[in-house]
Amino acid sequence: MITGTGCDLVEIKRMEQACGKDAFLSRVYTEEERRQAGGKLSVLAGSFAVKEAVAKVLGTGFRTFMPIDIEVLRDELGKPYVRLYGNAKKLAEEKKIIRIEVSISDTREYAMAFAVGEGEET
Repeated sequence: MITGTGCDLVEIKRMEQACGKDAFLSRVYTEEERRQAGGKLSVLAGSFAVKEAVAKVLGTGFRTFMPIDIEVLRDELGKPYVRLYGNAKKLAEEKKIIRIEVSISDTREYAMAFAVGEGEET
């Protein structure tokens, strides 16, 4: 059963400016996210768009948790997936969300993400 959806669109040029600051990178991305991105702005922008989309799935935006509480990783084939921590994980458990599927697309100028929260059938 779908429990929530979210999407977000990010300008890669704006991310270039933000990601130029170490404070932003360490506040928004986990070490593993930064390692996997390898400095590619399109990957960081896509991950940021996922974080925003997942926050919308949870129905709150970033009110009770931070972007770093949503970790966006890629499997060996490049498929993105998320891990939740802290209050984001707690909120998902409260909403009985058992899985969040995500998808990322990008162009030279934009990265966009879509997220779907799934819960058990009632």
